[in-house]
Amino acid sequence: MSSPAADPADLAFAIELAEDAGASTLAWFQSATLAVEHKGDGSPVTAADLAAEARVRERLAATHPGDGIIGEEDDDVEGSTGRRWVVDPIDGTKAFTKGVPLYATLIALIDDHGPAVGVIHLPALGETIAAGRGLGCTFNGAPCRVSGRDTLDGAYATTSGFGYWPSAALQRVLDSDVVFRTWGDAYGYALVATGRAEAMIDPLANPWDIAPMAVIIPEAGGRFSNFDGVERPDSWNRNSGVATNGLIHDDLIGLFND
Repeated sequence: MSSPAADPADLAFAIELAEDAGASTLAWFQSATLAVEHKGDGSPVTAADLAAEARVRERLAATHPGDGIIGEEDDDVEGSTGRRWVVDPIDGTKAFTKGVPLYATLIALIDDHGPAVGVIHLPALGETIAAGRGLGCTFNGAPCRVSGRDTLDGAYATTSGFGYWPSAALQRVLDSDVVFRTWGDAYGYALVATGRAEAMIDPLANPWDIAPMAVIIPEAGGRFSNFDGVERPDSWNRNSGVATNGLIHDDLIGLFND
């Protein structure tokens, strides 16, 4: 039995949240005075990250006080409704600190049936990719879809970097007919959802990095799984992500495990 469609009002609100928080980051983007600190795991954080997430949390607390929140920059909120919002105020903070315009603000809503709503907003590019379960996927408000390429030969695959790859799997992809690029982080998933690339691969990822993709990619006609190729309702919370146009998914996963 298929899961019920998401509420269009939740999708509209998630888009508003992402675009509002993303707009706030532009005040710091390419600023000569931007200070970069490092968290316990060594990853960078800026005032822009903290302010954008605080903005989202404040609005959620005011409008959806019973919902839980999972965010990169602050403690989880448990909630009482069974619904959880997943927030990444700046996905691609390293790019952001270097003045590269490919960073994103990510918002997802998870309900009792799994991923319900997902938004990728790219503030510096003025692009928003958004989807709701059963509602389709849009690119700046217009319907969008994955590409129709059905072979690995010439397929564009992207990744956030090579340091987290199993070496044998990485070499097999490099030796294949795939065109491999590093248009990574959320931007890579945006490219897949809009048909500009065929695959995005994250061998290691946090929930807030990939939660929106678990609804955006299927609603755009593609497939989203973990690195092992298994598609689950909780794939967004299992530490890796692979998004494709669907047509090359099995062949690409086969390269990882060959």
